[in-house]
Amino acid sequence: MAAPESLSLAQARRVALAAQGFADPAPTGVPTRRHLRRVLDRVGLIQMDSVNVLQRAHYLPLYSRLGPYPTALLDDAAYRRPRELFEYWGHEASLVPVGLHPALRWRMARSRSDSWGGMRRIAEEQPGLVAWVRDEVAARGPLTAAEIEHDAPRETGNWGWNWSAVKRALEFLFWAGEMTAAERTSSFARRYDLPERVLPAAVLDAPTPSDAEAHRALVGIAARSLGVAAEPELRDYFRLPVAGARQAIAELVEAGELLPVAVQGWQRPAWLHAGARLPRWVRGNTLVSPFDPLVWERARTERLFDFSYRIEIYVPAPQRVYGYYVLPFLQGERFTARVDLKADRKAGVLLVPAAWGEPGVDAGETALALAAELHRLAGWLGLDAVAPPAAGDLAVPLAAALAGVAGVR
Repeated sequence: MAAPESLSLAQARRVALAAQGFADPAPTGVPTRRHLRRVLDRVGLIQMDSVNVLQRAHYLPLYSRLGPYPTALLDDAAYRRPRELFEYWGHEASLVPVGLHPALRWRMARSRSDSWGGMRRIAEEQPGLVAWVRDEVAARGPLTAAEIEHDAPRETGNWGWNWSAVKRALEFLFWAGEMTAAERTSSFARRYDLPERVLPAAVLDAPTPSDAEAHRALVGIAARSLGVAAEPELRDYFRLPVAGARQAIAELVEAGELLPVAVQGWQRPAWLHAGARLPRWVRGNTLVSPFDPLVWERARTERLFDFSYRIEIYVPAPQRVYGYYVLPFLQGERFTARVDLKADRKAGVLLVPAAWGEPGVDAGETALALAAELHRLAGWLGLDAVAPPAAGDLAVPLAAALAGVAGVR
């Protein structure tokens, strides 16, 4: 697209959605590794989270862009040779393309200053335990924390989420790049191993860039994946330090990769990626994960879509506004609804504790589109039916729309 000096809000939305892959054509037939790579090229990395009330978070961004796909596609890319992804701290815990390993070594090198307090303390206070844990994995790996703990020296206490001293040592080594994830168990426990036994040799042998070069590469990926963004979002994508991100932005502007642009209603300066696309429209109806990169930066989500979104998992139940695990519903280029979902795997039912419409939407039209998407999601999850919503201002029209589809309980 020609470089504009300004974008309307509608144009900025379409640029952002196209950058994230929502304007790409849907696969014909079963999605393949080629489709997976296309999504990874769009989003840059995939966030992980342990909550499994609906589906593990890292599987959902691919579903939102490809529709129903075999989750083994992602598992194989992350945990089978030849690996295309590895686990590391990108944007929180993430699956990251293996080619980005060199660009993240600056974070590994800062493990003693930047890792969480419990990890730092175990490295400072019990270096012998850390070395013992490393040796155990080297001799016996890949191993989970539980598989090491029964032989570990006596603990000196727990920290955080009941993490043992062994777990803290493993996580410090993981942050430092001395451990990586060989695979995940059925209970989602990380099985640790040495990087040289997991990652491609060509990746590990690649030269380490300077911090400035690494920050520039990561901001460039963030800018390409966002399409149009302000500084906080470019920095947040890989959780970069302020000074490093600002220097990278300035250098990318000078190189012509980032173009200054005014976006309607935005107070902050914005930058458009030089390769950004502006489609005439964005079609399709899909649910979006709370951990999807499209909505990572909540302030940007509100500026772009006039959609105020917070995840309420950690909010006490009586204080929740919309529900425990609420997914936004993207209809065309707008978020028109949000729906609290839970997979009742034993009963084979997708539960809908609540459904809410956004102000000004056509409730009937949105309910019909959302009903179709809920049945598509249920089928992908291996569930037989969708329950009518229990609460929310969209509950009545959504229940009526669901009632028109076979299989509702």
